[in-house]
Amino acid sequence: MTGTTLFDLLERLTSLMRMWNRQHPLLVELQPIQVSALVYLARCNRYSNTPLAVTEYLGLTKGTVSQSLKALEAKGLIEKSQDPRDRRSVHLQLTAPARELVAAVAPPQFLVAALEQMGERAQALEGLFGDLLRQIQRSEDVPGFGLCRTCRFHQQRDGAPFCGLTQEPLTVPDAELICREHQPQAA
Repeated sequence: MTGTTLFDLLERLTSLMRMWNRQHPLLVELQPIQVSALVYLARCNRYSNTPLAVTEYLGLTKGTVSQSLKALEAKGLIEKSQDPRDRRSVHLQLTAPARELVAAVAPPQFLVAALEQMGERAQALEGLFGDLLRQIQRSEDVPGFGLCRTCRFHQQRDGAPFCGLTQEPLTVPDAELICREHQPQAA
């Protein structure tokens, strides 16, 4: 297997996503990188909502991401706040209009409909894509950015989620968010 067919399929799917983003009436005022940053910020946890984490997640330069974040802030879609423990760190939060925007467009309805039509095969596909992503992350040594609940540091203490890395309690919704410190569980 050369990967060419899978590459072609992934390239076409991402092209369709970009095309959909450009044509969606709620997204016409936003650049694709801005949409990606908003979607990431909607899905990441409190350890991962920094400009550096957005830069690492998107795999772009600091300057490009910085300008995009400034534009989002100017449009009233994100707010910055200083970390209460480390005054040098800045955290990014979506504003209410941004949360509404992301909820309306992610995931796109055409994807939801296609997955529903696939039935049980959709779960298998999601699992296979997850396996593919983890394999690439391991072999290419790129940041994990996985869901908290799938991390080797994720624990349960007194029946509640707990981060073994930060030694902090988590909420149940926290466990469903993306974390930049994610490390896969041992296979």
